[in-house]
Amino acid sequence: MGKAVKLFTAALALWFSAALCANSAGLSEGRTKNGRGYDVASVRGARLSARQRSARADALLGFKYEHGLGVPQSFDVAVDLYVRAAEQGDPTGQYLLGLMYDKGLGVWQDEVLAHKWLNLAAAHAPARNREHYLKLREAVASKMTPAQIYAAQLLAVQWTPKPPQWLMRAP
Repeated sequence: MGKAVKLFTAALALWFSAALCANSAGLSEGRTKNGRGYDVASVRGARLSARQRSARADALLGFKYEHGLGVPQSFDVAVDLYVRAAEQGDPTGQYLLGLMYDKGLGVWQDEVLAHKWLNLAAAHAPARNREHYLKLREAVASKMTPAQIYAAQLLAVQWTPKPPQWLMRAP
């Protein structure tokens, strides 16, 4: 089990660093400029990628706290980080938060919220992860009543992402 966690962490770190390189390389490729000479597409891309990096970083740090990888193990801190990532729309954060609700680690066990977050993770995930997230969502749904499934689906439909706190500060 320990090797699998280390392998998963290493794969996430490698993927994260590759994504950072790809995003930073794309900043100089814009074509349109505004009156001040700034590349409009690059500025928009930088904002979006900064949001994504922040949410992904929260999810990865939460994973480290959940499993005690280089930091003291703390389910409460992991849940807080997963919530921040999930609320910003990061599918990894949503998936990991759904698992925490399913297992009852750091939160009260709640299948409705687990289903909601796994449903959102599947909706926002890249194609390579979507099938896995859907299988986990269906496993959670097998423990629920039809009314609970309906409530979870309603919560997922009504959900809207929140911007990161550092973007909401007044100038």
